[in-house]
Amino acid sequence: MDTISRRKFLSLTTGAIAVGVASNFLTLDQIAEAAISRPLPSDTPILVVVTLYGGNDGLNTLIPYTDSIYFSSRPDISYKPETMLPLDAELALNPSMTGIKSLWDQKKVAIIRGVGYPKPDHSHFSSMAKWQSASPEKHVSSGWLGRWLDSQPEDPMLAISLGSVLPPMLAGNKISGSALPLGGLVIPKGSLANQCIKLSTPAPTDSNLMAAAATSMRNLFSVSTSIQPVLKAPAPIAVDLPTVNGGNAGGDSNLSQQLDVVAKLIAAGSPTKVWSVSLGGFDTHANEANAQAELLGVVSTSLSRFLSQLKSTTRSKDVTVMVYSEFGRRVKGNASQGTDHGTSGPMFLLGEKVKGGFYGDQPSLSKLIDGDLAVTTDFRDVYATVLDSILKSPAEQTLGKWSGRANFLRPD
Repeated sequence: MDTISRRKFLSLTTGAIAVGVASNFLTLDQIAEAAISRPLPSDTPILVVVTLYGGNDGLNTLIPYTDSIYFSSRPDISYKPETMLPLDAELALNPSMTGIKSLWDQKKVAIIRGVGYPKPDHSHFSSMAKWQSASPEKHVSSGWLGRWLDSQPEDPMLAISLGSVLPPMLAGNKISGSALPLGGLVIPKGSLANQCIKLSTPAPTDSNLMAAAATSMRNLFSVSTSIQPVLKAPAPIAVDLPTVNGGNAGGDSNLSQQLDVVAKLIAAGSPTKVWSVSLGGFDTHANEANAQAELLGVVSTSLSRFLSQLKSTTRSKDVTVMVYSEFGRRVKGNASQGTDHGTSGPMFLLGEKVKGGFYGDQPSLSKLIDGDLAVTTDFRDVYATVLDSILKSPAEQTLGKWSGRANFLRPD
């Protein structure tokens, strides 16, 4: 490192940042491992965003089990009524979602029905871009939570995504969230570390991108040393779930691993208001009934376990979980015992602050739009409510003059 000047090093690093900005693979993602340098004040609301990549089939998640059109449209992938988990006289959950059904019975689950956006797009990439940017009508390069970050004091701990790549949702115009790889990062030690720390020292002559590169490296060193004891500690105990073979029922998954880390860091007092986790595999063009049920079982078990873990901490009342996917699926099953890309689907909000129940109209199976379910709730209604009531930030700073809201939270 002593053969390269600070300016030359940061100039090279800013090239990576510039490329990252253009492709949404921000080098600032590599702020990486977050630590607890200052505890989040008590009673501060926390949002956990769960992204289901691939387009989750909402019709086999929240099932209109008394509607004959459901069964006739998908004879190979519909579930037997007696296996479903009824929520009322018309709608039931997928048979694998027993954990979320239990939370529903405790009135800790709000289900927003028919969620989507105007002029739906069947492309994974463009549809997810619309959801993560909250801009269905025109392309913008920032994410909706990234724009929220732009309105906050700069803090690498404020919004953290579990994984090696920062989702576009957390990329702002000026400030971005941090990424925390599950496997951790190898931090330089000894003389190399000392040289890196010197390179990260602020200088008044730095350009904006060079300053960003220096800040990224500085953040990496400042937070990485304090995180290791937290990550090595056991996750909070899920106090009200049964145990099997010494562990909580439901086994393990990448999603549960992510949520274990989130639970540890929340319990430790990490000054983080937004967490992002994800699970892929929902592009169920074939063998959907089995594949989706397995995935939804992972989601249901992981989330019920996570919320149970928080009960053994002081933060259980602070956390709200939001679950979404980029689109639903077509109503009619395909020839491969699966479904193709569709439009609207349900969103789930979970937690003690949630006012359990249904919100928004259930799309009609007899009034399809080109074979797709109608969009009855704009996702920006949900986002605006999250910004106003959970993040305590005026929604117009992020969404512009958006007036819609979804009243799924209990009064403070």
